[in-house]
Amino acid sequence: MALAGSLVALPGTALAFSVGDSWDWQLTGPADLDRSVKVMALHPDLVSDNDLAKLREKGVKTICYVSIGTLERTAPDRAAFPREVIGSTYEDWSDERFLDIRRLTILQPLMAARFETCKNMGFDAIEADNMDVHDNDSGFPITARHTIAYVRLLAATAEGMGLKIAQKNVPDLTEDLVDTFDFAISESCFQDRSCKAYTAYSDAGKPIFNAEYTDRPIHFSRACEIAQKYGISMILKDRALTAPALWCPERN
Repeated sequence: MALAGSLVALPGTALAFSVGDSWDWQLTGPADLDRSVKVMALHPDLVSDNDLAKLREKGVKTICYVSIGTLERTAPDRAAFPREVIGSTYEDWSDERFLDIRRLTILQPLMAARFETCKNMGFDAIEADNMDVHDNDSGFPITARHTIAYVRLLAATAEGMGLKIAQKNVPDLTEDLVDTFDFAISESCFQDRSCKAYTAYSDAGKPIFNAEYTDRPIHFSRACEIAQKYGISMILKDRALTAPALWCPERN
């Protein structure tokens, strides 16, 4: 029996995320799961159910990567997506194409199936990637209003499964989403000068996880000062999000 106050949770019960949780983020293998962190965000293809069970036993909370705004060429469920919801190629990632996120009745059950896979593996939460379709040349006339409606629907879907879910990037939508999502994941908020835009999360007692990237010039010690100021858990990673990482120093 778990002791009161233990981090151990019953199987299928999502562990709680807290402001200041240390984290790592790995989407490209081989994965290194031997990390002294409280949170790991992982691509589901990199881990097994057994890996996740071992992390849970150590009290590590896990986040499952799911692209909700694009369709990857190698996605195992690619054939389930009707051609009419598949748009332009993502310029930065040539193996992905944008989705018409206005088509809620088509996309919600497809994303629910992806979330269910994460849940069945033993993940605690969803990293809902590519929320920013409205900021890209998707091939569809998508607006921020469409994004808000879509991601709120997916947040409710995750909640109904007992999963936590993150706002991913879209700092311009934080005020619209902070009451709906459990935490935020951002990229390059120091380099892009957008860290302050996420502070509604830390103000609400919800964590903010940020990664800066090594392929852009960065004064990481200065970035860590900003992270401390705004209550952000920050790491430095390569763009492919492989295992190597640098963490901000702990401060008393």
